Amino acid sequence: MDLDFNNAYPASRAGLRTRIAEIDNAMAAIRAQIASSDLQRQVKKKPIDPQWFHRAKTALRHLQHERASLQQFAIHLPPHAESLKDCLIAVLRERHEESAWARVMDDAHRRFDEETH
Repeated sequence: MDLDFNNAYPASRAGLRTRIAEIDNAMAAIRAQIASSDLQRQVKKKPIDPQWFHRAKTALRHLQHERASLQQFAIHLPPHAESLKDCLIAVLRERHEESAWARVMDDAHRRFDEETH
């Protein structure tokens, strides 16, 4: 699946989750309409409207494709924890003088080396 990152993808993970939830609701509504139409067809013993059915299934396929595209796009976003760490680092760096920041980084590297070795 080719991804067009210039497409109108939501700018945040929260936006992606919201859009995917909207798509899920729309797909559930279409499925419910199809099921309801099928029950009415069975009761009336008449065939289902093929044009309506085709439009409903096409809309469902388009929504499924958009959902898959959004999920694929989400894979390329930085993990949420990494984003939070980046923000935390930016805030802490702004609050420290350069020499103090260097000491903080030295302590962090030392601790990381101790924990990973």
